[in-house]
Amino acid sequence: MGLVSQDALNQLQALMDQVLLEEEPLQRTFQNVHQGCVAETLTRFLKAREWNATKAHKMIVDCLKWRVQNEIDNILSKPIIPTDLYRGIRDSQLIGLSGYSREGLPVFAIGVGLSTFDKASVHYYVQSHIQINEYRDRVILPSASKKHERPITTCVKVLDMTGLKLSALNQIKVVKPLLQERTRRKVQVLQGCGRDELLKIMDYTSLPHFCRREGSGSSRHSENGNENCYSVDHPFHKQLYNYIKEQSRIHEAVEPIKQGSFHVDFPEPPAEKAEIVKTLESELHKFKISNENGD
Repeated sequence: MGLVSQDALNQLQALMDQVLLEEEPLQRTFQNVHQGCVAETLTRFLKAREWNATKAHKMIVDCLKWRVQNEIDNILSKPIIPTDLYRGIRDSQLIGLSGYSREGLPVFAIGVGLSTFDKASVHYYVQSHIQINEYRDRVILPSASKKHERPITTCVKVLDMTGLKLSALNQIKVVKPLLQERTRRKVQVLQGCGRDELLKIMDYTSLPHFCRREGSGSSRHSENGNENCYSVDHPFHKQLYNYIKEQSRIHEAVEPIKQGSFHVDFPEPPAEKAEIVKTLESELHKFKISNENGD
């Protein structure tokens, strides 16, 4: 870490020490965010704000306040029930943990093209999305860090683009210029099913199921739920759901659990992002029209 970045980290640490001292609820939720990796967490926010400590500080505080206001710390004690509803969500919101890279990073697969999000209300999908992220950050990553005896605070994401129409891919040209160079460098487009490239950083057993065969393409389902990391029968989703049910039982002993989906409020985008949002909305509207016309 260079001198400038170290100075920014020290400045951000001082700003956070002050606000956390004054606001205990933020301190509690920040612990769930950093999981003992404080410097790594602060560095992540600094990178997101081009090493500007003041902007990074605002970003963290806004994040922590949002977590407190929406009770994100308790979301892992709120199971999606009944089981058939959860199964429907897993069948239409395609995401799962397929394994780990050789460096110990969790490998998450995301079915971008074949996710339909048509089995439940948007609130349940948001709840499921946040639960998977919280489980990753509060259970999966700390466990990996402990196993490898070093901080592991990031993961590998493999996006399955099967089913995404060419008209949708054309919209990437709109989004790409809006991404910072640091973000663009994280994205790599792989040929075919991506197996050969992915095998450079992970073993075959950690490959997402759609990368394990010759050629390109994927399928939403697999004959073996243990291999299809999207499936509710995959070990990752079984462990996740059992964890949430157990946390629910613990939490319910203190406070009765309210049934229903978990509603989360999302802040309005800052003024400087308004034009970006308008551009994306416009392009997505064009994409919707092209789909309706059979493009």
